[in-house]
Amino acid sequence: MQPRELPGFYYDVEKNRYFPIKAPIPGSSSSSTRLNKPPSLPKSGNNICKRIGIRAAKLLQSRELHGDVIPSKKGKCNFEKEYLKVLASQPLVWKYQETDRIGDGALEQISTDINTSDGQSPKDLLLTGGVNGYLSLYEVAKVGQHFDYGVKCMPDRVWPPVIGKQTECSKAVGHIWRPTGASLVMQSSISCIKMVGKHSPCTIDDQSAIQHVLITTLGSETIGGSVYILNLTRPLDFNSIPIIRQRMHEVASFNCTIWTADCNSKGSQAVIGTNVGVALVNMETRVPSWVCRTKSDVLSLQLDQSGNVVLCGLRNGAVVTVDVREKQEGAYARHTRHRVPYPSHRISEASSRTVQKFSKQWFELKGKIYPESTIFLPSSISCLLSLQLYDQYFLASSMDGSMKLYDHRLIQRGAVQSYEGHVNSHTRIQLGVDPSERFVFSGGEDHNFRIWSITSGELLFEDKFSNSVPLTLCWEQTQRVLDGTHQHGQMHGWSAWIGSEEGVFRMQW
Repeated sequence: MQPRELPGFYYDVEKNRYFPIKAPIPGSSSSSTRLNKPPSLPKSGNNICKRIGIRAAKLLQSRELHGDVIPSKKGKCNFEKEYLKVLASQPLVWKYQETDRIGDGALEQISTDINTSDGQSPKDLLLTGGVNGYLSLYEVAKVGQHFDYGVKCMPDRVWPPVIGKQTECSKAVGHIWRPTGASLVMQSSISCIKMVGKHSPCTIDDQSAIQHVLITTLGSETIGGSVYILNLTRPLDFNSIPIIRQRMHEVASFNCTIWTADCNSKGSQAVIGTNVGVALVNMETRVPSWVCRTKSDVLSLQLDQSGNVVLCGLRNGAVVTVDVREKQEGAYARHTRHRVPYPSHRISEASSRTVQKFSKQWFELKGKIYPESTIFLPSSISCLLSLQLYDQYFLASSMDGSMKLYDHRLIQRGAVQSYEGHVNSHTRIQLGVDPSERFVFSGGEDHNFRIWSITSGELLFEDKFSNSVPLTLCWEQTQRVLDGTHQHGQMHGWSAWIGSEEGVFRMQW
C-alpha cells in the first residue's frame, strides 16, 4: 500500500515512519515551500546582528560542553580565538559628519590632561592631519556628553547599513568636537603623526611617558619637509587661543621630501624617511645626521623596541635593515657603501620589459646596513609595521597588493604568512594591527576595508563603507594590559579610527 502524503512530513520506507521536513531532502525535487519562499532582503544590521548572535551562541554552547578547547571543522581550536574572529568579522562602523579631508594624511589618538572649570581632567584627543596641510585636534566625547561651543561632528552609522530606525544591536558612540583655535594650516601635507612612547613595553594605560607628539610635513616643490614636536608636558587649555600653535615647535627642516617618521620610546631620537635616505634627529639638540643614503625613496620605516635598528621600505621594493647607532654628523659625512643585488627574477623581468629602474643588477646604499637581512617585495613598499608583543615579526605590504608577515630572525626563508585579497597598485595605504595583535587591517584601492587573522591569514571581513580609499588608521587607547590574557567578558571593545578623503570613521566590535 502506498504511504499517504502528509503536508510538512516525509515517509521513510526503511524506518516505516514519518519525519518532519526541516530541510531539503537530498535528491528530492524542490518543495512547494521553497518555491513560495519570499525574495531575500538586502543585508541589514538587524539580520547581521542575528547571525552574530547565532554564531556566538553556538560557540558558547560548545564551550559549555567541551571547555576552552572546542571542536570545529578544522579540528580543535581555542574558544577565545574563535569568539574574537566572530566579533572581528562583523564590526560596527560610524562616519563623522564634517570630517572630509582632515584625516587622509595621518591619525593618532592621545590621552592628556585638560584644564577645565573643575580642574585638570584626563581626556582622549584625536589628532588628524590632512593631505591639504590641515592639522586639527578633536576631543573624543563620551556617550551622552555634550558641548555648546566649537565644531561638533556627529556620528552616522554606515556599517552594517541601517534600514529605517537604528537596530537593536546598534551601539552608540560619542561625537567628536574641535574647540576654537584647535586647528592649524601647515606649509605642506601632513605625512606623519606619531605618539612618543608607542614602542614602550609598558601597558597602554600607562600614559606617564607620553608628553610629546612627533609630526612631520611632506614638503612641496618650493619647500622641503619639516619635523615638529607638539608639547604636551603641560595640560592643554581650551580657553587659550590658539591651542595648537603655541605648543608646536619646529625641530628640524630638510631640503627634501619627508615620507614617514618614527621615534624611540623615550622621545629622544626620531628617524626620518626621505626621498634621499634616512636621517636621525636628536630631539634635544635638534641636530640631524644621516644614517643611510639611497636614491630610492624611503616610503615607510619602523624602529625596533630597542631604538637601535630601523626597518626601511624603499620605492624599489627593498626592505633594508639599518643600524642607527652609527651617527654620521654633517651633510658630507662618509658612509659605508653597499651594492645590494636585485633578485634574479626581477632582473630577468626588467630585461624583457626594458624597464629602466631595474636595468642594473644592483642598487647602491650608503650607511651601516645588514645586507643579509635585505629582502624584496614585488613592487614599491606601501607600509611596514612591527608587532609589539612579538618584536621580531613585522608586516610588509607593497604596491602590487602583496601583504606578508616576516620573522626578522629567519627573513631569508621568506614570509611566515601571506594575506590574500589586498588591492593596491600605487597608493601608500597604512596597515593596522589591533592591540591584542590577532588581526591586521587595511583599506584598498577598491575602497573596501579588510580584516585578516594574523596567524592563519584568513580573510574575516571585506566590505565597502567609504567612497574613497581608507588610507590611515590608529587605535583608540584602552585600559587594557597587553599581555595576551583576557577574561571572556573582556574580549571585545576594541575601537579604531580610520581616515580617508571622504572623512573620519570609527570602527568597533
